[in-house]
Amino acid sequence: MYLHVGQEIVLSTREILGIFDLDGASLSKATRNFLAQAEKEGRVITVTPELPKSFIVTQNGRVYISQISAATLRKRSGFIGEEKSVTFLKEML
Repeated sequence: MYLHVGQEIVLSTREILGIFDLDGASLSKATRNFLAQAEKEGRVITVTPELPKSFIVTQNGRVYISQISAATLRKRSGFIGEEKSVTFLKEML
């Protein structure tokens, strides 16, 4: 299955490790550090010029910043809960 994350970007749901709410997740210093490091390494892809609402982390280490809410992306992707996302983020930090 594929997930449209904004503009012309479509990702395979098999490669998605986590879908996160940008506002909620960025409250954590560890998450801010993770995003800053990804940006520094050139792994962040901003999908939209609009106000970002979520970010998606993929198996290849890329981070996609999207204007679509995390809840909407999770519903579209078939991710039922946040358990997978939270576990992944804790492991990455």
